Amino acid sequence: MEWIQGISAIYNTIRPVLDILILAYLIYKGYELLVKTQAIQLIKGAGLLVLLYGFAYFFKLSTLQWILNLLAPGLFIALAIVFQPELRKIIMRLGQAELFHINSKQRMSQIDAAVTAADLLSKQKRGALMVFPRKINLRSIVETGTRLNAELSTSLIVTIFAYDGPLHDGAIIIQNGHILAAGTFLPLSEQQDIRKSFGTRHRAALGISEQSDAVVLIVSEETGAISLAYEGRLYYDLSLLEILKTMKKLLENENPLLEEGTVEEGKHGIMEV
Repeated sequence: MEWIQGISAIYNTIRPVLDILILAYLIYKGYELLVKTQAIQLIKGAGLLVLLYGFAYFFKLSTLQWILNLLAPGLFIALAIVFQPELRKIIMRLGQAELFHINSKQRMSQIDAAVTAADLLSKQKRGALMVFPRKINLRSIVETGTRLNAELSTSLIVTIFAYDGPLHDGAIIIQNGHILAAGTFLPLSEQQDIRKSFGTRHRAALGISEQSDAVVLIVSEETGAISLAYEGRLYYDLSLLEILKTMKKLLENENPLLEEGTVEEGKHGIMEV
């Protein structure tokens, strides 16, 4: 029985630490789910109400307290109704065990498919624009194009961009192994010192990288050069190896910034703007 008591003593020692670690992990993953949707606004609204109530309670503002007590239940119900689609998405993700799902293989697969398609399009001198959202939601961008929600594949990307179809112009949005939408319109960069030879496609890639944390893969229609844009910078004419390496790191939540002259394979070096 002594060994049982020993195990019990060890467990009692590590239990608080285990408790805190599990709670911290759940809070972190919950926050990640909220950030991916507009439901974060629901949390902000609820937090504002709590702060206002605390202010009224601390300063003994009885009238304000009475009004908040009267309105609070109705406000929470109204918020729940307004954000019902977002709440439903969160519940569905929890039901699918997304909280503990590690989708690194899925990310690697979508990167390989996109880069392979970019290589094929580059050889055909067909322009392409592929956007990979990270933590910042791009719902407003998705709504500007045609929703597909199609399983990602190299052949589908080539089909969209290799022919002058209705979805050829604009960008495709790739997330979680799916093409969410095609023919989407991206905001153009307002930077003044961009190389004049860069057309709308590169300016659009820079624009969305300035306004979000997305990673953008670009194929030039004029030169066939394959480039990357992220964090407001454009890295022009990179090798396939460097693109694969950088995208895998970026989409694994690492944050490597390419430095001038580090890519020997680039025919024109790296353009940083």
